[in-house]
Amino acid sequence: MDFKSHELVPGFEFRQGVRYELRPVLDTAGKPVEGIYAAWIIFDNEKQLNSYNTEMVKETILAFRRASEARDVAAVVFTSMGTRSFCTGGNTKEYAEYYAGRPEEYRRYMRLFNDMVTTILECDKPVVCRVNGMRIAGGQEIGMACDFTVASDLAVFGQAGPKHGSAPDGGSTDFLPLFVGMEQAMRSGTLCEMWTSYEAKQLGLISDCVPVLKVNGEFVPNPTVITDRYLDNGRMVYGHAKTGEELKKGKAMLKEGEVDLAPLDAATNKLVTQLAMTMPGCLSRTVESLRRHKKEHWDQNREGSRSWLGLNMMTEAKLGFRAFNEGPKGNREVDFFDLRRRLAAGERWTDEFIDSLIPKA
Repeated sequence: MDFKSHELVPGFEFRQGVRYELRPVLDTAGKPVEGIYAAWIIFDNEKQLNSYNTEMVKETILAFRRASEARDVAAVVFTSMGTRSFCTGGNTKEYAEYYAGRPEEYRRYMRLFNDMVTTILECDKPVVCRVNGMRIAGGQEIGMACDFTVASDLAVFGQAGPKHGSAPDGGSTDFLPLFVGMEQAMRSGTLCEMWTSYEAKQLGLISDCVPVLKVNGEFVPNPTVITDRYLDNGRMVYGHAKTGEELKKGKAMLKEGEVDLAPLDAATNKLVTQLAMTMPGCLSRTVESLRRHKKEHWDQNREGSRSWLGLNMMTEAKLGFRAFNEGPKGNREVDFFDLRRRLAAGERWTDEFIDSLIPKA
């Protein structure tokens, strides 16, 4: 049949940091099914921890629209290159060097970002987030817009906004309470504490996590995390990061082993197979109905958040992103006490004020 194309840009070639690949769906025996595919949308900015810049956001929108339109695609897998990071959010170099101090420009950028989140939430196919490493800040937000998450057990999850001059209003303040409850969402959003994959699974943030570290030919659980269930002074510590000598031993084992994402791919492919073994119309309707809970919060808040985030580029975001971009490694946060003390004394947000707070080597 000669179908009409409903893509926004038919024939578009992805070349600005996003890959679009069709991979066969596997049957229950692990063999490719002819004519049925999973669309893999892959961030390819590994050198910058798969952070997204403006061009990548635009390409991601087009990639999800293509996958949504494709009649032979059963599901979407959203992931990234490498083993270190799924996504650490917006590209701080671009934020610091172009958007800082330009609120109207950043508001325009946030229109694209909001469209990216909405395009994920409105994709006609179920979306699996394959987390190959850190999922932080905006990476956490676009990850939560997906329908399922399967993660490497070396991955970590969390926010960064209040530490670096922003607020997690690109989806986390909408989605996190639905996933983990209000109190845990408040801790993550305000304190920017990281969760291990095991903690994220316990909290209901992700569907599954799988060991990907191979030591002496065998896959072992993340050695820097407590994976035995036991109580410490009445407190459950399963999933928490190790400390002291145990952490040192775990880090040494990490260096000794090699990361092999084959188990993550197997878990991802298994989930895609399960999704494909359903009635397509009923699956689509179920996904849409369940997504509605996220969309209600997202649609209610996204425009107001966009405007606030734009204006914030004149003050705390300008300082925070510049500090991260210009500060020396290991010292990319401002002196928060000094900032608060000087603001309380009545200092204004001048360029000189901001320059004086940038960490120095």
